[in-house]
Amino acid sequence: MKKLITIVFVALAFTAFAQEENQENKGSVIQTYTPSKLLKKGQWDIKWFNNLYTQTKAADENGDVSKNLSRETYFTSTLDVFTGVSENSKLNVGVILEFRSNVVGDRNALDVFKFDGERGTARSGLTSIAPAIKFNPLKNVSNFTIQTALHIPLVGNETEDGVFFDQKGFIFQNRFFYDYTFGSGDWQIFSELNTEFNFGKEDVYTPDFSTSLEGSFANNSLRLTPGVFLSYFPSNKFTVLALAQHSQLLDLGNDFSQDFTAVGGGAKYQLTKVLNIEALYTNFVRGKSSGLGQTFNIGLRALF
Repeated sequence: MKKLITIVFVALAFTAFAQEENQENKGSVIQTYTPSKLLKKGQWDIKWFNNLYTQTKAADENGDVSKNLSRETYFTSTLDVFTGVSENSKLNVGVILEFRSNVVGDRNALDVFKFDGERGTARSGLTSIAPAIKFNPLKNVSNFTIQTALHIPLVGNETEDGVFFDQKGFIFQNRFFYDYTFGSGDWQIFSELNTEFNFGKEDVYTPDFSTSLEGSFANNSLRLTPGVFLSYFPSNKFTVLALAQHSQLLDLGNDFSQDFTAVGGGAKYQLTKVLNIEALYTNFVRGKSSGLGQTFNIGLRALF
């Protein structure tokens, strides 16, 4: 995995600097190409986003909080690759890959980067692949787009020796994006509604409940996650932002529901005309049947 990360980073950096001289100067990528914007035919958008979630608190189904629990840490590395395929910039196609590394049992949060697979405390590997399309459904509203993807699980057992890895069921995902830039150009608001329908068989475990044999904890459920991001641009190459997100897992027959709310902030910087970097932090401030941890995120994006 370390070699894969190095290869991806070098490839993105090389592409960014090689393409910089040919990029049209119409404002920075972080200002112009929000997730609401579609690519022109022949353009490529490659995003490598890394999320580290760690928790020592959790809320039960009534919202009552338990503190000082054994630390659990979940690292997700996502690679999104999209390209424009239509002459009128109305359709993009792509693929999404997810790699995960999880550690439990009060191990150090940074142990997720050891990828040691220690039985009973750690698991890591490629967990899903998703073909995706992105399109503009409204002719006169160019800053409203929908991204549709089918996440195909590559996980054998969802939970193994007490370590949760990733959902085993298929996920049909639709993300609705909209942004609005205020008149001065210094402020921008971006909103997203993420919807995920979780397919899957009824979950079956070993007698000691340490290992799932089939099914998913989230089978036959719908997750709705609205989010709002407010950005301020001191310059066209730099932005700071605040965010708020809520996630609601609706029970459609599996007798499990969940919700949580997170707030946070971050920054993005345009390194070159092609390459930008972002860093985000979020804190889970409330929830039900959910962990109450923090996330530390860093992403690298190349658009050419």
